[in-house]
Amino acid sequence: MTTEAEIEAKFWKALKGDRVAMLGLVGVEEGHSQPMSAQLLEEHQEHGGPIWFFTSKDTDLARQLGESHRAQIHFASKGHELFAGVHGTLSAFNDRATIDRLWNKWVAAWFEGGKDDPKLLLLRFDPERAQIWLNENSVFAGIRILLGHDPKQDYQRKVADVNLRQH
Repeated sequence: MTTEAEIEAKFWKALKGDRVAMLGLVGVEEGHSQPMSAQLLEEHQEHGGPIWFFTSKDTDLARQLGESHRAQIHFASKGHELFAGVHGTLSAFNDRATIDRLWNKWVAAWFEGGKDDPKLLLLRFDPERAQIWLNENSVFAGIRILLGHDPKQDYQRKVADVNLRQH
């Protein structure tokens, strides 16, 4: 049986490895989610914490954000073994020390002025709660159904509503 903590740990591991998530603001009429590259600081890679995104100040998301806004992340791992909807708060966080820690060649490719580019904006997503689904389909799942196991019971063990504020 998979526990809530195990499901949460699988989420953080998948996000660390796959990184791309759909990020959007909640309640913004013209808003839409967009794919963004998520980053975690080393000390938060296993047990959660802020999720960081670099963007440009001239994007719709940045213009609609203001200083802080309710936001949501939708995430699917590359192999579709895990799906998650994460709710939290997104805020502008142009702290130079954090930018230095997260900076890499992929981020640098988007900002001609480097870390001093006037359009550079670091976003901090503070997760509060998530619903996480495991989709570990296999031949064994089909065999279990043929042998009379109820797939609804298996499904219930692969979904978790996780409070992420505890970390």
